[in-house]
Amino acid sequence: MGSPSLNSIPKPLVQLNQWFIVSTVAISWVFQIEFFILLPLMVGLSAMIFKFNPVIKAGRSFLKKELSSYPPEDADQQRFNNMIAVICLGAAIMSALAGWSTGFYLFSGMVFLAAIVALGGFCVGCFIRFQWKRFQYKRSVQ
Repeated sequence: MGSPSLNSIPKPLVQLNQWFIVSTVAISWVFQIEFFILLPLMVGLSAMIFKFNPVIKAGRSFLKKELSSYPPEDADQQRFNNMIAVICLGAAIMSALAGWSTGFYLFSGMVFLAAIVALGGFCVGCFIRFQWKRFQYKRSVQ
C-alpha cells in the first residue's frame, strides 16, 4: 500500500474516537448524567481549536504498526465531521441547561447515530459534505 497523504488519520484512530463518542453519549443516557457529554464536546473543541484530539493522541500508543500502514481517513473530512458533532453536542448541552430534555436527546442522539452508522461503514458527515461540495460546484458553473 502506498504512503497515505500527510493530511490523513489512520482509520483505527478515527474508529476509536467514534467509539469514545458512542460510549460517552450512551453512558450519559443510561445514568441520566447529561453533562457527561461534556467529555466528547471538550475533545471535539480541543480538536477544532488546538488541532489536538486527546483520544486520538492516546490511541496512537496502542497501534502496533507504522501509522502509514493503516487505511487513511481524510483529515479535512474528519474536521468537518467533528464540527458537526461539536455543534450538535453543544446544542445538547444548551438544551440540558434549558431543561429541554427532548432537545438533549435529539441533538446527542444525532451524534450517537452518526457515530454508530460510521462504525458500520457509512459516513453521514461525508455524505453531507459531498452534497455541499456538489451544490457549490453546480452553482459555480451556472
